[in-house]
Amino acid sequence: MDYPDIEQIGANRRRLGDLVRETPIWRWQGLDVDAIVGDETAVFLKLELFQHTGSFKPRGALTVMLDLNPSALQRGVTAVSAGNHAIAVAFSARLLGATAKVVMPKTANPFRVARCRAFGAEVELVDDVGLAFSRVQQIQAEEGRIFVHPFEGPLTALGTATVGLEFATQAPDLDAVIIPIGGGGLCAGMACAFKQMQPACQVFGVEPAGADTMHRSFQAGSPQGIDRVRTIADSLGAPYALPYSFEMCRTFVDELVLIDDLAMQQAMGLLYNSMKLAVEPAGAAATAALCGPLRERLCGKRVGVIVCGANIDLATFSTQAEVGSDA
Repeated sequence: MDYPDIEQIGANRRRLGDLVRETPIWRWQGLDVDAIVGDETAVFLKLELFQHTGSFKPRGALTVMLDLNPSALQRGVTAVSAGNHAIAVAFSARLLGATAKVVMPKTANPFRVARCRAFGAEVELVDDVGLAFSRVQQIQAEEGRIFVHPFEGPLTALGTATVGLEFATQAPDLDAVIIPIGGGGLCAGMACAFKQMQPACQVFGVEPAGADTMHRSFQAGSPQGIDRVRTIADSLGAPYALPYSFEMCRTFVDELVLIDDLAMQQAMGLLYNSMKLAVEPAGAAATAALCGPLRERLCGKRVGVIVCGANIDLATFSTQAEVGSDA
């Protein structure tokens, strides 16, 4: 399978230019985190929550949309998402002078719906994610809008690979990097960049136990789905895997680990207590893996952890992070 090389990833990062931020990294030290992972473990956070729109998603959305011709842009774009991707598509459309119509499940957090509308998108709410995908197909057929997929495709992976390019440059000689997996778009691109720039770095993908599509896909050797998403990490709640991101993950990811919702809640509390970062559950997933199933294996290592998103309102954060408030 073809995948982007470092020259292509670098060229895309230059093309994105100031449309996206080069997010900082931070060497995470302190009594709270040292008590859990050990003070001999060097933890480097990639603070992608400081990206435009509060998540990594504009990198992929803009990479897709910059490839559209003027006529396609004029027809506008459409997307389906519970939040972060819809916000990123709305943001990207506004930047590029296009219009966006996004379809979201009625269960989507009102805060995220409001952010989409604030960027100028037309938002349609439907009963569930399955209906959302059907509605997007209708919109494509009726209005000629271009569908910007939330996690699948070469351009999406080329966009997310710029996170890996930045991180691998900012934090050299890592022993391991931990990346959350929803549909797999972020992990596919980041892992691809890391394995080319730091071949000895182990890449761990982390999924919620209630949305273990990539685990099932790895076990089956082909993209698989689940009957229902059962996790508070709605940003990681992809109902199925798809061929391109699956194959890239299988090629570049060394191992997958599972975490439960409680682990993410505790990691949310830890990141807030130690770093004063109020993140959504998905944004705490990589930290949860470091503090849980990977803690002993990565003790004393140089570890990269991505904090991938923070689109959460105060009331929801207070409820979800409460369990971890004493972490």
